[in-house]
Amino acid sequence: MRLARTRVALPALAGAALLTGTLLSSPAEAAGGVRIHHVWFDSPGSDNRSNKSLNAEWVQLRNTSGSAVSLKGWVLKDASHHKYVFPNVKIGAGKYLKVRTGSGADTASDKYQDRRAYVWNNDKDTATLTKASGSKVDTCSWTTRDPSDTYC
Repeated sequence: MRLARTRVALPALAGAALLTGTLLSSPAEAAGGVRIHHVWFDSPGSDNRSNKSLNAEWVQLRNTSGSAVSLKGWVLKDASHHKYVFPNVKIGAGKYLKVRTGSGADTASDKYQDRRAYVWNNDKDTATLTKASGSKVDTCSWTTRDPSDTYC
């Protein structure tokens, strides 16, 4: 009788493993967490340093986990080490958060760096997200072959 149960259980376990591999395509997705999702590095129109133009340059983060993540003390920086340090903010489970270059009133979905100059280079750059401890969470790079934005 034990042998029959084992024969039935093995195909079921193999099917579950196959299904899990299909639904979660990478270890990062399986583990969940905060990732750089989308970067708009070349704001539309002329680069006139208006607040509207500065805020059209942004980095969007995505929380792929099933629970909220505190970003307090985390750092978003470019290749030239322009840094934005996150205040006491959380990103909800499955939610997105944009970090805009210019000034504005922070909301649950938008944070503002309060800068008066552009951060992200149009020709090439790298956005790096690190935890408060300094450990790297994610990076996203682009070059001139990307028109004005890139998905990471």
